[in-house]
Amino acid sequence: MYSISSSPANTMWPQNVEIKNGPPIARPRSFHRPPFKVVFQSPQKGKLIPPSSLSRSTGSPQCSSTVPEKPTNPTNALVSFLTTLANKLITSPPLHPSVDPEFVLTGNFSPVDEMPPTECLVVEGELPRSLNGVYIRNGPNPQHQPRGPYHLFEGDGMLHSILLSQGRATFGSRYVKTYKYKLERDTGSPMIPNFFSGFYGLRDLCPGVVALGRAMTGQISLTQGMGVANTSLNFFCNTLFAMVENDLPYAIRITREGDIETIGRHDFDGRAPVNMTAHPKMDEETGEVFAFRCFPVVPYLTYFRFDSNGHKEKDVPIFSINSPTFVHDFGITEHYAIFPDTALEMAPMKMIALRGMPVRCRPSKVPRIGIINRYATSDSEMRWFEVPGFNALHIIKAWEDDQSGITIVATNMLKIENFFHNLDKVHFSLEKLRIDMKTGEIARTVLSERSLEFGSTNPSYAGKKNRYVYMAVGPQGPKMSGVVKIDLELGCEVAFRSYGDGCFGGEVMFARRDAGDEEERDEDDGFVVSYVHNERENETRFVVMDAKSPTLDIVAAVKLPGRVPYGIHGIFLEEKELQMM
Repeated sequence: MYSISSSPANTMWPQNVEIKNGPPIARPRSFHRPPFKVVFQSPQKGKLIPPSSLSRSTGSPQCSSTVPEKPTNPTNALVSFLTTLANKLITSPPLHPSVDPEFVLTGNFSPVDEMPPTECLVVEGELPRSLNGVYIRNGPNPQHQPRGPYHLFEGDGMLHSILLSQGRATFGSRYVKTYKYKLERDTGSPMIPNFFSGFYGLRDLCPGVVALGRAMTGQISLTQGMGVANTSLNFFCNTLFAMVENDLPYAIRITREGDIETIGRHDFDGRAPVNMTAHPKMDEETGEVFAFRCFPVVPYLTYFRFDSNGHKEKDVPIFSINSPTFVHDFGITEHYAIFPDTALEMAPMKMIALRGMPVRCRPSKVPRIGIINRYATSDSEMRWFEVPGFNALHIIKAWEDDQSGITIVATNMLKIENFFHNLDKVHFSLEKLRIDMKTGEIARTVLSERSLEFGSTNPSYAGKKNRYVYMAVGPQGPKMSGVVKIDLELGCEVAFRSYGDGCFGGEVMFARRDAGDEEERDEDDGFVVSYVHNERENETRFVVMDAKSPTLDIVAAVKLPGRVPYGIHGIFLEEKELQMM
């Protein structure tokens, strides 16, 4: 019906609607503290309408979540009264737009309701019969209007899935039923503050003090975790997990009908720590899983792994990281694990001192890359290499070569000091780094002049050398304008597609084409998939592109029955993996 062109002038939707830069809803221009209210987006662009004129029963994708009326709990009523009184009596500095919910939760960043499994209409092309499985994308979707500061990285995790089977598609959206989500759903209001968003004045500190009091009186159980499981999805130990780095993962099940069910918080038989990375790595050949956790006190980084049966091995504290580095991702090769030591650090005292988010940037710090045997039993096996100006956020690929070298493909954050509060000013440079393990010599290559993030590769090549990487194109993550295919051997782009004016996607995911077990497939024999949102029409589509095509041709586009907000990471599970769950 419509097509996406590799030319920026063309779009996937009709072009007879004028669009201006920015989201379809005008952002407020004053930096005042907003009153606590729920804002709903009308289907008419730029118009705000009250909750009373919308119905939850329709599953309208234009409205944010509301909660059914519940009997008032006297304790909650008292806390609500005291909080309101404190808000009136205590003044705080104006919120920066990056943590002001009236700025953050607008346009396609605003939350949506859950949606049960719903069959979708293919509006362009045909879904390939060789593409069967489920694509799921995670991301923040607060169930209540935030009280106080709210950063883009916070919000209850919501999973948006599309089940593909023999040319048919079924879409659904469900919250990850975390302890925090259920606690706040049952009480009808926020109970746990957005700690990552930070405290900027006494008014922001009040909810933290109230939450501490609730924990001391048993109303909140700290042992059950406070994470929102909103960052990523990973499949290992024959289980799908929704993950965030400040908590343990939540096990998820996809039903045959395409619905999403939360099984519960998973502590690996009591052997897991209180938190772990949102980016564990699995070796498909051995079935082993490698992971780590960060913590704001020593040891700042701890490495660990699971065997093929899901048994957690002994922790390896990394004491050679001598500052609380905020490590988001790492890489593995056949024999090594690779860690970036960047200028981003955890700084909880900043929050306690009412000076903002519990993180900081130290631009004067010289970044390092740490390489350790992936079966190491102590930090003594870690080797560090200084790489000035290389602040890696995501390690997309890593492998070993025959000349004692290790190659790393990663996104390097330029102007890193803007990462938390001015993300639009950060340029994500995709670079290839080769470290000679004998001489320590380092060679760097920039693979594209574009700002690239949220990429993927063929999962068959995890920890091994491969040729192709698929990356989402800026302007600002997680709101991305197109996709490129990078040839790592040639060191350049070999394919590009723009989603068109006013159309934006997120992370791009490579999905292998179905083939027999004995059939040999090319590395790029498959598809690139993503959710793409048209801001002018307030419509989201699931787009399937040919990964081999020099223009990443559209194979199929599916119109979704609900809007999918811009989010973070996803996964594509093949049919055989679904059968393991």
